[in-house]
Amino acid sequence: MSFQEIDLLKEDMNPFQKIGEEWFLITAGDEDGYNMMTASWGFLGVIWGKNTAISVVRPQRYTKQFVDKEEYFTMSFFGTERRDALAFCGSKSGRDYDKAKETGLTPMFLDETVSFEEAELVLVCKKVYVDEIKKQNFLDMMIPDTSYPNQDYHTVYVGEIVKAYRKG
Repeated sequence: MSFQEIDLLKEDMNPFQKIGEEWFLITAGDEDGYNMMTASWGFLGVIWGKNTAISVVRPQRYTKQFVDKEEYFTMSFFGTERRDALAFCGSKSGRDYDKAKETGLTPMFLDETVSFEEAELVLVCKKVYVDEIKKQNFLDMMIPDTSYPNQDYHTVYVGEIVKAYRKG
């Protein structure tokens, strides 16, 4: 099966379900090296007049160095049959494992970045803003107390969605 470029505005998609329940892989890199990690925190919306996706990555994650280095990242969504692969990619480090080999995911290089042939939906994002979450900016101090007991605050990546693909 091949991928077809789609108009994301014409898609019937619930971002709360896609991101929070189904999860996704955030991936960055190229044919010389890439890494991916599973995420269930993120946003889809509009800011600065751009259709954007926001993903967050903790500082200790191996994927972070790839997202930091590259201009583009992808958010790849899969069917439920790939839940085990997503669980693996969220619990194991690319420093220690070849995640694609271990999960049977096939890397696909497109639009100056990488995704996977098994994905059902791919958002190609060009980074437009990066910042660190800061404890002093929380108004609800229960969040850092419960979500950041190690004070390993996420880096926030805002990416303009420059292309979207659906498996055709």
